[in-house]
Amino acid sequence: MQTLLEFADNRLMVDLCGEYDRNLVKLETELGVQIIHRGNQLHIMGEVEARNRAAETLRSLYDRLKGGNPVEMGDVDGAVRLSAGERGEHQLEMFRTGQVEIRTRKKNVAPRTKAQQDYARSLFETELNFGIGPAGTGKTYIAVAAAVNFLIEGHVNRIILSRPAVEAGEKLGYLPGDMKEKVDPYMQPLYDALGDFLPSKMLAKLMEEKRIEIAPLAFMRGRTLSNAFVVLDEAQNATELQMKMFLTRLGEGSRMAITGDRTQVDLPRGMQSGLVSAERVLNGVKGISFNYFTSVDVVRHPLVARIVEAYDRQSPAQV
Repeated sequence: MQTLLEFADNRLMVDLCGEYDRNLVKLETELGVQIIHRGNQLHIMGEVEARNRAAETLRSLYDRLKGGNPVEMGDVDGAVRLSAGERGEHQLEMFRTGQVEIRTRKKNVAPRTKAQQDYARSLFETELNFGIGPAGTGKTYIAVAAAVNFLIEGHVNRIILSRPAVEAGEKLGYLPGDMKEKVDPYMQPLYDALGDFLPSKMLAKLMEEKRIEIAPLAFMRGRTLSNAFVVLDEAQNATELQMKMFLTRLGEGSRMAITGDRTQVDLPRGMQSGLVSAERVLNGVKGISFNYFTSVDVVRHPLVARIVEAYDRQSPAQV
């Protein structure tokens, strides 16, 4: 089976296909289709869903050209992501009908509490999300699951996971080994989460291609994180300057999740946590969602919930 598209303006058709049909080659690679260019017609062959996405992408790019705007490789990438929007809507529709699950390659993640369900919805509906609460409430796990879903569904091109590598100051020099060996122990929880959602060979390939990156917070400076799902874990140990730096990395087509526990700040005495200051400064800003967890949402061993409650009673001012 094939899908036939016909475009009236031959001049725009040349720009649509790109030099040496590079735009068509890009679509073939991204969507797993074959596109044959004959005059002002494009014949798309492949699976039905892939053909539909390719056709939708080409129509949107042609409309862009008709509006007097050029089509570059980045525009093709963006159009491909937008063509996957219907599948994102299916995920949200599943949430609305009460079937709250996040689909990944290895398993579906089902939030177990109302706070976790609300958080999962926010990750799909809002570009910048904060998940704040005690250990064991699934903040990071759900955020990484959502990141994997966005990647495999084609909404983003890459995943970037970060956390302060050392609790106070990121001073790694005293540790043995090269930089990766110094950093990896602090990043291991993120590796573990990814391993739950992606087959090992696929994960290794994506990391080799830099489509999944795990890096210390300090390495984010100077970057613009476009077309990515970005997660900052252990955000309570980011300074105010680091938090501002990280938040302003947000680029076009990206989404961010910031997770942390403000009762476990390990910064030097007198230094303000970037997570705490972000709550104060960004509260009420349009496009930013704050989601809060309590001991009720702990999904580890039941004793963990009782430990959290005991500490909350000991220092209620920090809750």
